[in-house]
Amino acid sequence: MVDSSVVLYGQTIAYTLYVIVILLVMAWFSYQITRGGGKNIVKPALFYSFVGFLVVLGITLHIATHETIPWKPIDLNRDKIKADKVFDISIKDHRFRLPADTLRIKTGEIAHFRVTSDDLTYGFGLFRKDNSMVFQMQVVPGHMNDVMWEFVRPEVLTIRSTEYSGWKSDKMVLKDVVVIK
Repeated sequence: MVDSSVVLYGQTIAYTLYVIVILLVMAWFSYQITRGGGKNIVKPALFYSFVGFLVVLGITLHIATHETIPWKPIDLNRDKIKADKVFDISIKDHRFRLPADTLRIKTGEIAHFRVTSDDLTYGFGLFRKDNSMVFQMQVVPGHMNDVMWEFVRPEVLTIRSTEYSGWKSDKMVLKDVVVIK
């Protein structure tokens, strides 16, 4: 599985370039329409060719980035995948209840996080040391909320609630409790 930070970096570059192309076409079109008092209007064939190009480019970009999403293969095939580690986590009264003080996972293993809430809607997210997010999900009371993830590099992660659930939400942080070796 590709690391999510690599995907984010690649998508940032791709979508930034896409937006720049759109802005340049809009600027060119605006310039062509406004110069000469409307006498030099852009020919419809040229305009629709640019619009068609942007549509094809946008669809291609979405398809290409769709294939790089790291959790897609696991989600699509989860009925055939047996997790190497299963972690049952509950949340109540703005506190995470973990099965152990430290959740240890080896690189290449698939971890299955099953998270339940007994009172409010919370978030469950894993974050790197630089505060970038590995993944997150919403945890709705009365439902099994789960995510399967394959970790590709050694690191130490922090669990945080990613959902506002009242004035104690910002205290829902467990630093350095997920260790990937």
